[in-house]
Amino acid sequence: MNVKADISSLVTEIDYGTPESKAEKTVTLTVDGRSITVPEGTSIMRASMEAGVEIPKLCATDMLDSFGSCRVCLVEIEGRNGTPASCTTPVGEGMVVHTTSDRLDAIRKGVMELYVSDHPTGFGEKAGTGASEFDHVAKMVGLSENRYGVEGRNHVKPEDGVAPGHGSLTIDYMVRDDSNPYFSYDPAQCIVCSRCVRACEDVQGTFALTIEGRGFESRMVASMNEAFVESECVSCGACVQACPTDALREKAVLEKGMPERSVVTTCAYCGVGCNFKAEVKGDEVVRMMPYKAGKANHGHSCVKGRFAYGYATHKDRILSPMVREKITDPWREVTWEEALAHAAGEFRRIQYQYGRASIGGITSSRCTDEETYLVQKLVRQGFGNNNVDTCARVCHSPTGYGLNTTLGTSAGTQDFDSVEEADVMLLIGANPTDAHPVFASRMKKRLREGAKIIVIDPRRIDLVKSPHVKAVHHLPIKPGTNVAILTGLAHVIVTEKLYNETYIRERCDWDAFEDWCEFVSDARYNPEETARICGVDAETIREAARLYATGGNGAIYYGLGVTEHSQGSTAVMGLANLAMATGNLGRNGVGVNPLRGQNNVQGSCDMGSFPHEFPGYRHIAIDSVRQIYEDLWGVTLDKEPGLRINNMLDAATDGSFKGIYIQGEDILQSDPDSKHVAAGLAAMECVVVHDLFLNETARYAHVFLPGSTFLEKDGTFINAERRINLVRKVIEPKARYADWEATQELARALGLDWNYTHPSEIMDEIAATTPTFAGVSFDLLEREGSVQWPCNEKAPLGTPIMHINGIVRGKGNFVRTEYVATEERSGPRFPLLLTTGRILTQYNVGAQTRRTGNSVWHPEDRLEIHPHDAEDRGIHDGQWVRLASRSGETTLRALITDRVAVGVVYTTFHHPDTQANVVTTEATDWATNCPEYKVTAVQVGPSNGPTEWQRDYEDLSKKTRRIKGHLEAAE
Repeated sequence: MNVKADISSLVTEIDYGTPESKAEKTVTLTVDGRSITVPEGTSIMRASMEAGVEIPKLCATDMLDSFGSCRVCLVEIEGRNGTPASCTTPVGEGMVVHTTSDRLDAIRKGVMELYVSDHPTGFGEKAGTGASEFDHVAKMVGLSENRYGVEGRNHVKPEDGVAPGHGSLTIDYMVRDDSNPYFSYDPAQCIVCSRCVRACEDVQGTFALTIEGRGFESRMVASMNEAFVESECVSCGACVQACPTDALREKAVLEKGMPERSVVTTCAYCGVGCNFKAEVKGDEVVRMMPYKAGKANHGHSCVKGRFAYGYATHKDRILSPMVREKITDPWREVTWEEALAHAAGEFRRIQYQYGRASIGGITSSRCTDEETYLVQKLVRQGFGNNNVDTCARVCHSPTGYGLNTTLGTSAGTQDFDSVEEADVMLLIGANPTDAHPVFASRMKKRLREGAKIIVIDPRRIDLVKSPHVKAVHHLPIKPGTNVAILTGLAHVIVTEKLYNETYIRERCDWDAFEDWCEFVSDARYNPEETARICGVDAETIREAARLYATGGNGAIYYGLGVTEHSQGSTAVMGLANLAMATGNLGRNGVGVNPLRGQNNVQGSCDMGSFPHEFPGYRHIAIDSVRQIYEDLWGVTLDKEPGLRINNMLDAATDGSFKGIYIQGEDILQSDPDSKHVAAGLAAMECVVVHDLFLNETARYAHVFLPGSTFLEKDGTFINAERRINLVRKVIEPKARYADWEATQELARALGLDWNYTHPSEIMDEIAATTPTFAGVSFDLLEREGSVQWPCNEKAPLGTPIMHINGIVRGKGNFVRTEYVATEERSGPRFPLLLTTGRILTQYNVGAQTRRTGNSVWHPEDRLEIHPHDAEDRGIHDGQWVRLASRSGETTLRALITDRVAVGVVYTTFHHPDTQANVVTTEATDWATNCPEYKVTAVQVGPSNGPTEWQRDYEDLSKKTRRIKGHLEAAE
């Protein structure tokens, strides 16, 4: 990719007009006297651009297949008649092409004049941005005036509502659609090139746009001619990015003007890790443009990464440090120096009074690797204990345990590009179209090309059935029965001898395999018994197992619906068992692929955020590893594991844990059993919250340190495919410090001699001490764009695919996966099972997305309930209902839908006024303490108003968010 690298100005990417040909055979041709050799199948347009010759184009872009409708990219070819379109004409050996001539110039200018005659508002300095591709092509062809004028019919609304040249005749005109919070659609500027429609279909896979009408009346419309905000459009921005005119344009650009400079950085939302050009005017970001060279997203985006960055400048951001003695006192703004000194003094006092283990820290899966590394270093070196944990504890800790036990690594096996060669996808416990939408678009594209998908999920997610995509099998299992269904699939594969014996004998422990075979062959795990437990059809289980085992390259994708269970680790091992048994490891198109939730949840694990591990997943009890850090940090380190998050809260209520530093995590909203979390926080004497907003956890804080957004810092994020992406500072920190600097200042206040001047130096320390990162540096990332760990002497440019030459642990380890029913079961008092998840437009606890235009689509959490269950309870759609469990109760509005099965209800957890986690229980995974969010026995009934918990919670909110000298701060 030819990219201008100077980040002090606009980063420009060349649009070659048509996609790159992947053919190995090459062709040599001449373009305007220049000889060029390109792969066979390359278009003349792309070959010309690669030779440095730009051909005017409107309907062509290298994100889409050629279309050939605009007729401005015509060329002449020696020995051929006519003027073929360069975008649809492939190169030929010895071909001689001319891109300019008097004839071509006249044709192009005439075509552009006709466009302008119908769309006069799409041309000229006063129209739109004046910087669209249409404007650029008009200048290229030398069009400076419209000979046809504005007489006659056109698409523009006359000021007086009267059509020019038609006397008093009133005509219909195309009305501008400003319903979408982020972009405007002006059909008067639409030239019907279909780029938006094709982008929606081919790149996004939503099929929300179409061309309506014929001839002069034709135009693009959304869905069934609906307003954009009400249509099936998911606001990914692909249509806006593709539009060559100002028909589809970002409102921020129309209001504030075109950007002056841009910086390539990495999105701070989900674990896909998309790269963007953050485009800036003055000191304000006006647009986030998906970066085509981004190896995770290849120029695509979703509504969150593309548009929902406004939280960075939201009025709710806290920009000054604050302290208070008691949580009922108003906050008092202080200097950074005073806040840090107060926090350090309190931590030292608590340790003196209660012991060294009485304080701890929580790292953030939203912060950079370097910031996470410093927090765990602060705890181990500065606090002198291992009481450090991260939000991965409550989401993907079973992934680390399960994959490490079976395969010897604690992360996914593939890169995202691998999906292009998958023949069968087994998707379990994940909803990619909502939680990982950019990767979901790639999945859908592969499915439209002929791959097949098996969906195991209690809900009918979009990948079960959506435009041009349909699952071969949907297994709507009962929540909590993942292990049973996986063992049932294994039973079929083993008893029907569908396993890959050659692969197993070569790559896996044969004795472990035989033991596993004996286990899964038991009649207890046959499809009929499995169907009884899981609530699905026995024959469907057989067919799904056969398809995965024999359908070609089989790729497993899973999410929190697998890990957030009392048997989460067992289920992950069950998935690895299936992959090893069928030989679906070590090449493209296969693998075991966890879809990580937050932007850096992988990195937070990699950086040693767990109480028993140093960076790189090395146990703290290993003397040689501990010695590395003792020599570097100049302290003696504790070799005993510290407290996990839930253990810290338990110890707090017992009176032995009294202080905590929480960076970028809102445990009161995100962790299970909110009452227990609140009790633990309330029992502490010094809670330091380091975040952007006065979040829910900050209600119990004594010190608040203002955080920095991803736009205000340098560093790295690691996505779900182990890709290390650079995060580059776009604007200066609004609260003085980037998060790594604030942590360093706290360490200094505690007496530590830290003197990092840039995050690159922190990465150098990580590389020097962590074998899997030994080759990583900011210089390497600048040069290569990104790499995937392991990156060391054996793999100097990283490792896209794991286990190619053998399974990392030596031999693959098959593990028995005995199904143990969750203790959380439905019964007469609580007959329904609640499961939870995310929605496309909101993210995690919603602290960021709720402060953007995304709230237009999801202003509240709703409870999905099947029509039969709703009817039995006298519940109507939109009615307020009481959701109660053995742990607590809350109220929210019902959404009646058959997406959920009878007996199952579902909700999201993006809004704090719902506090869905007041209902979830303390049940956790047996190996990692990952909470069992996905299975809670509940009852649902009509409600007259908020619960007592919600009323008390609102009262506490008012008391704990007052700031002296300000109006009451409300989130």
